[in-house]
Amino acid sequence: MQKISTCLWFDGQAAEAAEFYTSTFDNSSMGQTMQGPDGKALTVEFEIEGRQFMGLNGGPVFTFNEAVSLVVNCDSQEEVDRYWDALLVGGEESQCGWLKDKFGLSWQIVPTAMSGLLAGPDPAGSQRAMEAMLKMRKLDINALQKAYDGD
Repeated sequence: MQKISTCLWFDGQAAEAAEFYTSTFDNSSMGQTMQGPDGKALTVEFEIEGRQFMGLNGGPVFTFNEAVSLVVNCDSQEEVDRYWDALLVGGEESQCGWLKDKFGLSWQIVPTAMSGLLAGPDPAGSQRAMEAMLKMRKLDINALQKAYDGD
């Protein structure tokens, strides 16, 4: 068990969310479910890519906002597309690789190449890449690279 894990507060959808997330990401699994007094799931444990989460059906009192997001580091455009498309179903896209899934949880779908483009050895290229990124919703690695290169 990891020392620190993440608890996500849902309004009755913890089990549905856990099943959705574990079906979206490889190397994921469902854990234990603790039933509440009403016989419905109160908490649902699950793991995504080695990170432990707990979904809590806490009711409508609190909702997700962009102050907390989960970052998915992607090695290819295929991976960016795959996670973006899967997590966006029923959700809404935002700017610069951010989206909210159908449960309202914010995600950043980020190519691992971003750090080299935004903090590369060419400051003008990094600025061009930043300007290109600010115009995007889903991030496009080739377009970002072309902007960095000045093409």
